[in-house]
Amino acid sequence: MNQRIEPRILKGFRDFLPAQESRRKAVQTVLEQVFRRYGFLPIDTPVLEYTDVLLGKGGGETDKQIYRFEDNGGRDVSMRFDLTVPFARYMAQHRAELYLPFKRYHIAKVFRGENTQRGRYREFTQCDFDIVGVDCASADFEILLLMVRSLQALGVREFRIHLSHRGIFNRFLETLGVGDRAGEVLRVVDKIKKSGEEAVREELTQLLDLQRAAQVLMFITADGSPAEVLTSLVALAGHDDGDTGRLEAVLRACAAVGIADHVRLDPSITRGLDYYTGIVYETFLDRAPEIGSVCSGGRYNDLASLYTKEQLPGVGSSIGLDRLLTALEELGQHDAEPAAVDVLVLAFDSGDMGHYHALAEQLRNAGFSAEVYPETRKLAAQFSFAARKGIPVAVICGPEERDSGVVTVKDLATRANYDGLTPQNAVETVRRIIGR
Repeated sequence: MNQRIEPRILKGFRDFLPAQESRRKAVQTVLEQVFRRYGFLPIDTPVLEYTDVLLGKGGGETDKQIYRFEDNGGRDVSMRFDLTVPFARYMAQHRAELYLPFKRYHIAKVFRGENTQRGRYREFTQCDFDIVGVDCASADFEILLLMVRSLQALGVREFRIHLSHRGIFNRFLETLGVGDRAGEVLRVVDKIKKSGEEAVREELTQLLDLQRAAQVLMFITADGSPAEVLTSLVALAGHDDGDTGRLEAVLRACAAVGIADHVRLDPSITRGLDYYTGIVYETFLDRAPEIGSVCSGGRYNDLASLYTKEQLPGVGSSIGLDRLLTALEELGQHDAEPAAVDVLVLAFDSGDMGHYHALAEQLRNAGFSAEVYPETRKLAAQFSFAARKGIPVAVICGPEERDSGVVTVKDLATRANYDGLTPQNAVETVRRIIGR
């Protein structure tokens, strides 16, 4: 007898039961509708890329977290750790087939060998949206606006998008004389929301002297109105280089469109990846800030230069689907799981199989999901199946009803029966029960 293999999965990876996956797909459908409404179109890229393509500009911890191996052909390959770096390669490779500005969205799984924690896994889904080919305040603002509208469309109301500008921070570090250590400082500062100010202070003093560490902390903790914060940042950075104006333009647009309450100027937002060059965003839920950012991104004007001589400035953001769903479930803000199927057509006689399937087709043509129970088992077993699957309505057509050309519709929640209905009346009854 063959030895059975224990069914198991790797740490940080998950299976999804139908109810969970249905909810995830429903969320993705909502996001796709929002993205398309703003003119963004879908793309896809391979899970596997050549390692030198992915590691060209990952930087720091990302390089250590990548899933990397040699394939059967002896090639050095890696699994994508985000959707932005493959997108930069995609733009360079397909530039002749695309127009600018190019607006894309991409919803797919990515892989990072990092420590697992609440809402953080090694295989997870990102929902990215980007504008490539322009470097202007309008594009920066549109990504911010789409972040707001996407969360609102998912029923999220209590959130704040924190934004800043990497250009100002980089110029500040140059003024301090530590521009050559910008990457290290940025990755330390990026931990402040998770680790706290004191932990960041301690790490900074290991990189810099006490005076410079104190100045960095002063910069990232500047507080007040947006105008006051910008004035403080410019003073610390030494001069204005146009990036302040960019932030001012974006903030004015937020006020004009009515989303200013969801936006906060926060100089501690730097984003840990090296490829960001301009505005950066991170989104926190008001009632669960400890779970971290659920939607992040920024401007990356030099990323595609790894793969092409053409300048392809870009700006984008990414919703971390798994982290967002985890947070909403803990807060009790997620919607009820969608019904797996709207209607179950019960089976009485195997000789009438074709008639049952014809009834199901009529329901499908009317916009409902429907399935036929495949065997002529006892009604109790068929009703039990419907309950287990979360099906709200049953259509019953026994021999007498078959001969009379009518059906019975049963509301499985209230147990109410609606007898003697023509197929068209049955459709209207199902619509009334389900509420659409």
